[in-house]
Amino acid sequence: MDRSVAQGRPEAPSGDARMGTQDDGARRLAVVAGVLLAVVAFTVYIATQTDRFYDHFVWQAAAFLEGQAAIRYPVEMSDSGIGNAFFQDVLPVVSADGVARGLIPFPPLPALVLMPFVAAWGFSTDDQTIFTFLAAIDVAICWWMLGRVRIPPMIRLATTVFFAFGTVFWYTAQLATTWYQAHIVALGLALLAVGLALEADPAAQDDEPFVGEGVGPTLSPPPAGWRARLAIDPRQFAVGLLFGLACTARLSVIFAAPFFMLVGAGGSWWRRSWSAGLGAAMPVAALLAYNIATTGSVVHPAYERLYQLEARAYTNLGYNPAWSVEDPRYLVQNLGIMFLSTPDILPDRLRDTLGTIDEPLCTAVGAERGLFDQDCPIAMPRDVGMSVLLTSPAFLLMIPAVRRYGRSRLVTGASLAVLLVVLFNLMHFSQGWVQFGYRFSNDAVPFALPLIAVGFATLVGDRRFRAWAMPLGVGLVVVSVAVNAWGVVWGRLLGW
Repeated sequence: MDRSVAQGRPEAPSGDARMGTQDDGARRLAVVAGVLLAVVAFTVYIATQTDRFYDHFVWQAAAFLEGQAAIRYPVEMSDSGIGNAFFQDVLPVVSADGVARGLIPFPPLPALVLMPFVAAWGFSTDDQTIFTFLAAIDVAICWWMLGRVRIPPMIRLATTVFFAFGTVFWYTAQLATTWYQAHIVALGLALLAVGLALEADPAAQDDEPFVGEGVGPTLSPPPAGWRARLAIDPRQFAVGLLFGLACTARLSVIFAAPFFMLVGAGGSWWRRSWSAGLGAAMPVAALLAYNIATTGSVVHPAYERLYQLEARAYTNLGYNPAWSVEDPRYLVQNLGIMFLSTPDILPDRLRDTLGTIDEPLCTAVGAERGLFDQDCPIAMPRDVGMSVLLTSPAFLLMIPAVRRYGRSRLVTGASLAVLLVVLFNLMHFSQGWVQFGYRFSNDAVPFALPLIAVGFATLVGDRRFRAWAMPLGVGLVVVSVAVNAWGVVWGRLLGW
């Protein structure tokens, strides 16, 4: 008889049992880390929160609860601070119930999220705090998603911190008004879709040629027989459903579809594409049906009205009312904003009150410049937008990963997704003004983050760069966090 059993002592666990215990412990530790990251993010976002009154989705949720698609509009501001007459992006319509109403053009998913809260608290619903909380949940989802990428824990943590505080997502989360609410919802759903796709397809990260997967010189034919062609992978269908829901919050996200053709369950590019495409088609079709039912048009007509209004009102922004809402001719201007726009360095903020002075104004009045001095600042962010490479320099960590394009399906799919989403957004007449940084970068971030993590890990794993790769990567993240902290403070000071 084994003496350990006879004496009542448990046997030492086998190697497999020890490995299972270690894995369980690592998973529990990862869950705790994700919760802590979400708590820290929420604390920081709330501490820097700015009160604003752009609550279109509260009004939209209230309209849905009334059985209407059009919101009550215009409603003059009451003593309690409830009103919407200052909204510009509303298309007045003739209502059937005799109440003045208007249609807002934004996809309604954030309003659906708010419906139970509006049912409970009406127009006093604190939509900013609700979406700030959801933004903190997005940080936890980001941490979880990056756990599906084969990277060291330190790089996983650094990439999550970069997302939470080193990109314009911090500004998005603390402001959390109408446009930013759409970003928060879309980001969370897209991160879930990316994470589930990676979990179902760990081989997507491998470096091996994948001719026949949709990017090689030839394409493998779809499976023979209609039954095989129409077979749906349930996991990839769920991935596509989440992706489609993200698109119903931010339409431009739909151009990231190639990612799910190359990454996910199904075993072939055809089955991945068919399964994810069918899942995504359902919410997207529902959105199109909603537009047709409420406006008679697939594309919401309020977009064109808003475009013409802004193009004629804000002549300093370079809008051209003769062009389309989405127009390639905006590419040059918007590329300049996205990559080249700098802060306003040593601006003369007091010039309007003191008149024109030949020498630098702050010197003339004997004032010293300060980092956050509104009258005599060292530098101020530009409200039209700023270069993503200045506000979030850790995006540069994508470069080592992109060298694996064509070998890794993860890298190839993510690269195509980022490129197509950015290209579509660059053709849009507006780039998110008024803003800090470049808020449309939120649309591409769920697909850029795996590239950043893989690029960072590639640098660290290369013997030639090992000595300085980790300090460089962490340094880029720290600089990104510092710049975005500066931007959040300035946004609050300037009332953006």
